[in-house]
Amino acid sequence: MASAEIGIIGGSGLYEMKGLEDVETLKVETPFGHPSDEFVLGTLEGRRLAFLPRHGRGHRILPSEINFRANIYAMKKLGVSRIISVSAVGSMKEEIVPGHIVVPDQFYDLTKHRVSTFFGSGVVAHVGFADPVCHELAYILYDSGVKVGATMHKGGTYICMEGPQFSTRGESNIYRKWGVDVIGMTNVTEAKLAREAEICYATLALATDYDCWHETEEDVTIEAVIAILSKNVETAKSIIEEAVARIPQTRACPCADALRYGIMTPAELIPEDTKVKLGVILGKYLK
Repeated sequence: MASAEIGIIGGSGLYEMKGLEDVETLKVETPFGHPSDEFVLGTLEGRRLAFLPRHGRGHRILPSEINFRANIYAMKKLGVSRIISVSAVGSMKEEIVPGHIVVPDQFYDLTKHRVSTFFGSGVVAHVGFADPVCHELAYILYDSGVKVGATMHKGGTYICMEGPQFSTRGESNIYRKWGVDVIGMTNVTEAKLAREAEICYATLALATDYDCWHETEEDVTIEAVIAILSKNVETAKSIIEEAVARIPQTRACPCADALRYGIMTPAELIPEDTKVKLGVILGKYLK
């Protein structure tokens, strides 16, 4: 099977980045079902990348319908060790103006209907998640954004709601009191699974609106989101191109060994079918 070292999860357009060479599409099978779509693999700045539109081409999949486990498992199966997420978010702070880009370093999970772990079925594992974002990768994204001229915000909390509806005004004002920075519907689930898969994860959060809390701005509409997001796509591509060239070949962060002390179930007690199913995730710890 073809392989890649850096994964990009985002919307339409990212797999058409200028300078991408040796492009191929690949359907990846997983024990968790089908990923959101076929992967687009290509070479950029000498690095092999794997692109996946999280909502499928044509934006066909609701946030709660995304097969997050299949998406992250497939990335791991392809050999990906770092994932850059590109996401539209609502701004919860005045200074994060629509059109700005945030590289959050924390998440708050308000989702209700998602499976956000690979484990179960006879194996228990607990990974550390106090620092849910790879600081090394996040710094590279932030600094790359500054270099290409984007208005960047370093750090902050991304609150992840279930959706697909946007917030009520009451919810939006409560979240603001909690001190969060941006709001979205997808990233925390990806981050949890990436940590279990020992993949570095960081987000380029593209602020498209002020949710519905801002008294002098129009309430969020899908038309406004698309308009601002479209303007940011080229900037996101430039950031990724700059970042890919700066990502080290080797990892010195703790993400690479996140499971080392996390697997609670002795190998001899893990069912054989579970060992096979999670071989891509657990393989190095079952030898």
